Amino acid sequence: MLDQRIDAFLTLCDCMNYRRAAEECHLSQPAVTQQIQSLERLYGCRLFSYENHRLKKTDEGLILEKYARAARTQERALREKLTDRKISTLRVGATKTIGDYFLEDYICRYLQDERNALTLIVDNTEHLLHSLRENELDFAVIEGFFDKDSFDSILLRREPFVGICRKDHPFAGREVTISELLQETVIHREAGSGTRAILERELSGYNESLQRFQRHICISSFRLILDLVRKGYGISFVYKILADSDPELARFTLQGETVVREFNIVFLKYADMRDKVASLFRPEGEQPVEGSAV
Repeated sequence: MLDQRIDAFLTLCDCMNYRRAAEECHLSQPAVTQQIQSLERLYGCRLFSYENHRLKKTDEGLILEKYARAARTQERALREKLTDRKISTLRVGATKTIGDYFLEDYICRYLQDERNALTLIVDNTEHLLHSLRENELDFAVIEGFFDKDSFDSILLRREPFVGICRKDHPFAGREVTISELLQETVIHREAGSGTRAILERELSGYNESLQRFQRHICISSFRLILDLVRKGYGISFVYKILADSDPELARFTLQGETVVREFNIVFLKYADMRDKVASLFRPEGEQPVEGSAV
C-alpha cells in the first residue's frame, strides 16, 4: 500500500487547494498540511509554494508527482501479480479513430485466450490523458499530442491525415489551396480530440483558424461526420484508415507537404507498461514472452 502521505500529496496535486484535498482524503486540513510537511522533511525540499496567493507546485513537487503517479500504477500491477488471478485484465484507452477503426484485430486476438479480459474506453485525447494520470488506465493508444515530460510512449504506426468530401465534390482527388478550402463548410471534432488539434495546428501554419471557414460544424461522432460529408453538407479531415472505410467518399489534400501523424501507445512516465502493451500488440502467432515489448 502506498504511503498515506503520497495519497494526500497526489490529491493536493489534483485540486491544488488544501481544503478540498482534506475533504477528498476525509482528513482535517491541518492533517493534510502535516503530511505534506512530512514529505518535505523526508525529501529535503519544498513541494508547494504560494505565488500571488495561489498554490503552485515547485519543480521538485512536479518531479515527485510523476514518480508518485507511476508508483500508484505499478502498485496496482504488483497487487495483480501477488493475488495470482486466473484472469488478467487490461485497462486500455483509445481515441475514436483508433478504437473504432484500428484495434479490432488486436482485441480479438488478445481475447482468444480465455485467461484475458479487457476494459476498453474510447474517448478523446484530453480525457484519456486525464484517465492515465488518475490510474484509471494502464495505457492509451492516441493520435493526438501529449506532454512527453509526463508520459512515455511507443510508436505504433504512422498514418496520413487527409481531407474527405463527396465523390462529386470539386475537391475530389485534388490538391487544394488554403483559400479554396476556406470557402467550404468544415465538419470537425470537439475540442480535446486529437484530430481537431492536428487540424488546428495545420491551419495555424497558414495563419488561419476554424473560424475563418465559411461555416464550421462541430460533431463528436465520426459516424455522423462521415454521413454528413457523404450527403454533401461539408468537408472534413480524418486519418486515411477512416477515409478508406467508406467507398462513397473521395479524398483530397491541402497544398503543401503531406500531413502524416503518429499513433502512439502512451503511459505514465516511470511506469513500465511494456509487458502489458506487448500482451495486446504482439505479432500474430507469437506467444507472449515475459519482459517482451512491442
